[in-house]
Amino acid sequence: MNGRIKLIFSIIATITIILIIALVGILMDEDVLKADFKIKNIEPCLEYPFGTDWMGRDMLARTVKGLSISIVIGLVASIVSAVMAVIIGTLAGTMPKWVDSILGWLIDLVMGIPHLVLLILISFAVGRGIKGVMIGIAVTHWTSLARLVRSEVLQIRNEFYIKLSKKLGKSNIYILKNHILPHLLPQFIIGLVLLFPHAILHEAAVTFLGFGLPPEVPAIGIILSESMKYLSAGKWHLALFPGLSLVAIVLLFEHIGSNIKKVLDPYNAQN
Repeated sequence: MNGRIKLIFSIIATITIILIIALVGILMDEDVLKADFKIKNIEPCLEYPFGTDWMGRDMLARTVKGLSISIVIGLVASIVSAVMAVIIGTLAGTMPKWVDSILGWLIDLVMGIPHLVLLILISFAVGRGIKGVMIGIAVTHWTSLARLVRSEVLQIRNEFYIKLSKKLGKSNIYILKNHILPHLLPQFIIGLVLLFPHAILHEAAVTFLGFGLPPEVPAIGIILSESMKYLSAGKWHLALFPGLSLVAIVLLFEHIGSNIKKVLDPYNAQN
């Protein structure tokens, strides 16, 4: 088995793990998340690997549910953000110079504002909640990919086959659909996957600070925010395991993005 196939199997295995976590969380019975004061403040054990909190809620169940929420939010926001990046980057690279200048100024403006600050402002402006966080993440995370897409489009425009297509009378729409967009597909896929960890971390951060999801939602940010109050009481596990789980999910997405980049790299494909 060569290295390329190993990478593909690794990507599939990692995606499968993430899908299982997401599906288990989505399909989880709400009764599992309810409070049961008879089992409150149980330390991690075989029956409750992550322990239970001050209300008797199973922390493993809450963590899995929170991770599934983060994955769904990250998926939707990353797709919207990546599509925005491709559209804006392509327009900047194909339209007249004055359009490129305006879009370049917009990219620089958004990149100049800290993501978290802008995300909080947008989330707060559109009413917070899941919708607000999704919109905030999508609107603040497209810039780097858009700049990459723009540079790729500008490079492609100078290729011989593009000039030949124009001489043969092919329309701009034909050139865009058949020559430019297929070339941008690898960048889109890699950019989409690499947006995931940023989206998930920023969703958790905004929620942790109180500007994201409402308190009744068992999001990772809510769990960590609530658990901070009990660290001084020795309830270290309430924050440790959900925090480590979030880091693990982020690393899994980083692993997928890194391996997809290697698979799509022509040099790696030849070796």
